[in-house]
Amino acid sequence: MATTSYKTPGVYIEEITTLPPSVAEVETAIPIFIGYTELGTRNDPTRISSLVEYQDYFGFGELERSISVTVEKNANNPLEARVIGVSIDPAAKSRNVLYYALQLYFANGGGPCYIVSTGTYPDSANNPREAYGEALRASSKEDEPTLLVFPDAPFLLNPDDYYSLMNDALLECSRLGDRFTIVDVLNVNGDTQASVAAFRDRISANLTETKYGAAYYPYLNTSLDYRYNPEDVTVLLAGDDTAARAVEDSRQSAIVARRDADSARAEADRLKQAADAEGADAAAKKAFTEADRRAKDLEGKATTAQAAADAAGKAVSRQTWQDQNNAVQNQIKKLISNLGVQLTPCAAVAGVYAGVDSTRGVWKAPANVSLNYITSTAARITDEDQRDLNIDVVAGKSVNAIRSFVGMGTKIWGARTLAGNDNEWRYVNVRRFFNMVEESIKKSTYWAVFEPNDINTWVRVRAMIENYLLLKWKDGALAGVKPDDAFYVRVGLGTTMSPMDILEGRMIIEIGLAAVRPAEFIIIRFSHFLQKS
Repeated sequence: MATTSYKTPGVYIEEITTLPPSVAEVETAIPIFIGYTELGTRNDPTRISSLVEYQDYFGFGELERSISVTVEKNANNPLEARVIGVSIDPAAKSRNVLYYALQLYFANGGGPCYIVSTGTYPDSANNPREAYGEALRASSKEDEPTLLVFPDAPFLLNPDDYYSLMNDALLECSRLGDRFTIVDVLNVNGDTQASVAAFRDRISANLTETKYGAAYYPYLNTSLDYRYNPEDVTVLLAGDDTAARAVEDSRQSAIVARRDADSARAEADRLKQAADAEGADAAAKKAFTEADRRAKDLEGKATTAQAAADAAGKAVSRQTWQDQNNAVQNQIKKLISNLGVQLTPCAAVAGVYAGVDSTRGVWKAPANVSLNYITSTAARITDEDQRDLNIDVVAGKSVNAIRSFVGMGTKIWGARTLAGNDNEWRYVNVRRFFNMVEESIKKSTYWAVFEPNDINTWVRVRAMIENYLLLKWKDGALAGVKPDDAFYVRVGLGTTMSPMDILEGRMIIEIGLAAVRPAEFIIIRFSHFLQKS
């Protein structure tokens, strides 16, 4: 140890460092939400810790302007009326849902996060795919985030663009090595098999990328209220119950018909790509032809249903919000609040990741957790359905199901990455635990850069890492009855380095971890036991 040259008589104090360096653990669940906002600067990652902060920087949700209600007159008392139904035109409904997604995130355990605005709401009509790509690149400039989340992209992008964006996100996670992508499986007419098939056709199959992401299905029906201006609500006033019911039924039929037609057309477009691909067989071309015929048939039915709805609407009078008395206005408000915003799972899942990490640890699988603010799922998943979602025998692209259970609410019921067939990176908690350990040790060993590459430095580095991993083993993050079974740290000449490595300035540290894995399948065996006394 170098000493100061003392020349003047007196008393001198020297502070001797005896404590070894330690690993400072990084945060594990800091999502970065990318989407359109009411306010804010584009591509400027901003850290927030509450919904109030989001409102201060980025404003509120987009006002819903496509709400309409059907009201029945009371023939005996014109001052009284009854609201028959309320609906939102899916073609005109706002698709900018980031504000609602943030509400769902914080309600499910979320904490600090980043927001990257891709632009204001009107900008969402101008090439959103390019805007998302720019925002993704901007997000990479921030070192703290560990999760990538795109809540409104499924509603704004077509399937090809959306899954292309997800592949870009997975590639970016693989390049940086410190973050994880939560992928939403796009809904195809509520058909689980069709939705998952379209997802697996388009998402990357590269293991170096798929281990950095996890997919979730289906969409979630929430108890969140739409933001709207009462003056924008369209009121259809019918003279009697029969007319009112006819108007409401025709409008609902038109909505369902248009949804079915859009889904059929999307499926036909997917099959067209397969039919046009080089080497496509006759079966692929036949499948596209049949899907195209079905789509055209449903499009014709949708046009007919919309014409019937328009005709029914013309048969009744149109009124405004101000034309209604307080009782009717209150009925309308109550029914609109019952609509509930439908969202993709990514925001709620990000909240669960954050909540589980803070209460149990990143090594605990973020599954078997009930979701808050969820009334139901958009599709019902059965055990038979989940068998095919959980295990993809072809490419390993597992999809984690979100299911409703009687008496237990709606739960995340899966914990696999997109590398579902890989023995090392099959589980979300294993991948994210390694992300945390790798990033924590990486940042905590910067002090050793340019230190002498000799045994003194090696011992200090190894002791620092071993102490950190020992604490993780005591926390239950590593498997093994004793530390030697849970991890090892190796560094030294002849062990991890050759003389040439030292000459070239490389200090190589080898770390092995026995990460705990979730009990995904609980098997209880019963048998008869013969009487012995």
